[in-house]
Amino acid sequence: MSMPTVEQIQQILDPIFPGLMGVRLVTLEPERVVANLLVRPDLCTAGGIMHGGAYMAFADTLGAVGTIVNLPKGKRTTTTDSSTKFIGGAKAGTTVVGESVALHRGRTTMVWQTTIKSEEGKLCAVVTQTQLVLEG
Repeated sequence: MSMPTVEQIQQILDPIFPGLMGVRLVTLEPERVVANLLVRPDLCTAGGIMHGGAYMAFADTLGAVGTIVNLPKGKRTTTTDSSTKFIGGAKAGTTVVGESVALHRGRTTMVWQTTIKSEEGKLCAVVTQTQLVLEG
């Protein structure tokens, strides 16, 4: 089975929540996923800083995508837990970069850690999540 391309996964994401958020995949590898997200005003707090829920949803998408490209045929995935550490803010109108790396890729679970940085390279958040591998 060949790994899907960035374009193929982006086509899946575009009409659903990650696409509505504006998640744009850049790199797709078995152990690493990289994407960009424009920090739009509707993804921000009243203070014009990216909302914590937007950070979490962005990271959750990257961990899920990483798991999807590693799933055996006939399997699917869901997030079972997620831990977020907020470190810095990203202003409306800027772009954040998320990089998710596999910490564990097992038969029944996969664990991903996502770092989200501002366009200046400042660390904004670190998210660790577990994905459960389920029957399709």
